[in-house]
Amino acid sequence: MSLPSQVRLIEVGPRDGLQNEARPISVADKVQLVDALSAAGLGYIEVGSFVSPKWVPQMAGSAEVFAQIRRMPGVTYGALAPNLRGFEDAVAAGVKEVAVFAAASEAFSQRNINCSISESLARFAPVMEAAKQHGVTVRGYVSCVLGCPYEGAVAPEQVAAVARELYAMGCYEVSLGDTIGTGTAGATRRLFEVVSAQVPREKLAGHFHDTYGQAMANIYASLLEGINVFDSSIAGLGGCPYAKGASGNVATEDVVYLLNGLGIETGIDLDALIAAGLQISTVLGRPTGSRVAKARSAQ
Repeated sequence: MSLPSQVRLIEVGPRDGLQNEARPISVADKVQLVDALSAAGLGYIEVGSFVSPKWVPQMAGSAEVFAQIRRMPGVTYGALAPNLRGFEDAVAAGVKEVAVFAAASEAFSQRNINCSISESLARFAPVMEAAKQHGVTVRGYVSCVLGCPYEGAVAPEQVAAVARELYAMGCYEVSLGDTIGTGTAGATRRLFEVVSAQVPREKLAGHFHDTYGQAMANIYASLLEGINVFDSSIAGLGGCPYAKGASGNVATEDVVYLLNGLGIETGIDLDALIAAGLQISTVLGRPTGSRVAKARSAQ
C-alpha cells in the first residue's frame, strides 16, 4: 500500500500531555500553549478535559482555558468528556467536539475508570445522544491496544470489538492507543489489519507512546497500512497516570519531521512548533522530549 499524501495530526499535548504533570500549570500557561499550537498550523488541538479535578487535578480550569484561547478559523478545539456531566460542562464552554475513551483490557478499564469495558461503553450512550442533540461530534479512544500493564498482551480481536462498538455508537473516528508503548511495527500492522475488518481504515487513527522507543517505527508501519491520522503531543509530553512507567506520547515535532521527509503534507510550521515545545518545556522546568528540537537547539 502506498503512503498517504496528507496526514492529519491531533495535538493532545494540552490535555493528554499536561494531565500527568506533578505540579499545577496555570490557565495562562495553558492558553499560551494552545495559542502557539494554533499559530503553528495544527488543525486539531485537544485543549482540556471535563472530568472531576479529584481524579485529574491538572485538568481543573479547562472551561477557563476555552474561554481565553484565540480560536482560529478551521481549527478544531476538542476536549475529553467521558460522561454526561462532563459533556454538559464542555458544551457550556463552547466545545464543538468531544472525545470518549474505553480500554481494550478489562483490568485497565477497572483500574482507570472503575468499571468493565461493557459498563464503560454503556456510560457513553447518554453522551452520544446528547451530542446528536447539540450537533457536537464525538471521537473515540481505545487504550492498551498493543499491551496492558496488568494483563500483558492484548489480542487484536479484542481491540477490534471495542473499536467496532465505539464506531457503531456514533464516534466518527476511533484512535487506537499504545498506552504503555510496548508495540512494535509488526504488531502495529497486524493490529490495523484486524481492526480494519470491523472499522474502515479511513475512520481509524494511531496514538503511540514512546516508552520503548518504537513510536516512530509504529507510525511508519501505520502509514504503510493506509492510516493517515495520528495523535501526538508537543515536546513529547504525557504518559498515563494509570500505567506505571508509561512515558510520554510521541513528540509532534518528531512526527512532523518524519512526515516532511516522506513528502507528506501536514500544513504545520516545524520551526513554530519547535518554539512552542521549547516554551512549554521551560514552563515545566525540564528539557523538551522532542529529539528534533534537541538536535536543532544543539546546532
